[in-house]
This record gives sequence, structure tokens and C-alpha cells, in this order.
Amino acid sequence: MSLKDTKAEVSTITYDKDKIEEKVGSIYEAIVIMGKRAEQINAEIRSELHGKLDEFAVHNSTLEEVFENREQIEISKHYEKMPKPTSIAIREWLDDEIYYRKTEEKN
Repeated sequence: MSLKDTKAEVSTITYDKDKIEEKVGSIYEAIVIMGKRAEQINAEIRSELHGKLDEFAVHNSTLEEVFENREQIEISKHYEKMPKPTSIAIREWLDDEIYYRKTEEKN
């Protein structure tokens, strides 16, 4: 699933606690899983954003030229309007799109 095509919420909403914890039986475990997924999504978005901004980077430019680079500003605005990584991870969790597994301790 592409991050641009996600149906995640852009603004803050309240989620049903029971729906979040029903897959693992613990709200804390579900939050840890979603948190790790949000970190992965954030790294992916950051890498993509830096790659796009580097395409328009002008080296050896003056400070005024940096602030007037319209392409970089438009790209940044687009990424600011996207849902936050946490919202995307929550949506993926509720839609059963996150793979996770428990590693059992061996004695």
C-alpha cells in the first residue's frame, strides 16, 4: 500500500480501545507494535522527502535563493498535509495490514 493512497486520518480522532487491543489482548502490546510500524513509516517518508528535496537543491547558493526555492516549498507543503506516521500505523493496524510475531523466550 502506498503511503500517498492511505485512508488514515489527517486530524486527531478517538479510536475504540477494544478494537485496538482485540488482536493481541493488551492495549500496551498493540501500542508497541503500532509505534514500531510508525517509526518504519516515518523513516520511509523522511527518506523519500530528502530524496525529492535533494533533486532541487542548489549548492553554493546565497541565503535568499534558499528561501525562494518554490519547488522545495511545494514539496514540503505536500508532505506536511499527509497523515502523520502514527495515524497511518493505526489505520494499518485496524485494517489488519501489519505483520507481527511474538518471539517466545526459551528456558
